[in-house]
Amino acid sequence: MAGEATLFLIGTPIGNLEDISARALRVLGEIDALACEDTRRTRKIYEHFKLSSPRIIFACADHNEENASKRIVTLLGQGLSVGLATDAGMPSISDPGYRAVRAALEAGHRIEVIPGPSAVATALALSGLSAASYTFLGFAPRKPGKLRNALKADAELDHTLVFFESPHRTGALLTAALEVFGDRRAAVCIELTKMFEETARGWLSELAERFSAEEPRGEVTVVIAGNNPKFMRTAEEAQAAREADAQAKAEAEAEAETDEVS
Repeated sequence: MAGEATLFLIGTPIGNLEDISARALRVLGEIDALACEDTRRTRKIYEHFKLSSPRIIFACADHNEENASKRIVTLLGQGLSVGLATDAGMPSISDPGYRAVRAALEAGHRIEVIPGPSAVATALALSGLSAASYTFLGFAPRKPGKLRNALKADAELDHTLVFFESPHRTGALLTAALEVFGDRRAAVCIELTKMFEETARGWLSELAERFSAEEPRGEVTVVIAGNNPKFMRTAEEAQAAREADAQAKAEAEAEAETDEVS
């Protein structure tokens, strides 16, 4: 690309390739070099849209970001334009990227962001919870003690909370959130923008029970209401709701048995 050497942070689809922007496609086809989290994943974009690949493509992942950042700065110093893309979404947002940005800035190079789809914004919009203000907390700590402490630090916030989580830990996150926050409205967003996209909405008690017994399949984003009475219920209200559900279920089963006999 002609002009000042620039590091382009390129937002890529979080699932559906149709969500990529015309600007991202143009830049991907024009850059001199590309650093990407997984070269195989990013090559699929080039193949799908029949783009010409840059002559230099290399990995910039968690395990090698420091070395990749040095290579990016070297290429920029040679007057080349460099793109940085992760497997999905925006570089630096719970993905590699910020070290490369910092190194490029310290070396005096220009940074340009090509915005793209966001799992955070998509999940917030789908959740049915307030998005007027929110706190994105990335991936929650894995160890139970650290998880509870992290949740306690945000327990009094009235902001909506957004987490990324692995499928096999979704139930643990929801259970810990219920214990720390009490029963709040929440949403579990699975495989956003993909073929088997699903959003489960309800109370934390309901979602914790479901996803402790049923591991979701695919990438998960969890949205939890903040400390706002509008989206919370007391233990007594939760117990009354459970009793009402149990009674309704029992009545439905009794009615079904009566129909069978008659």
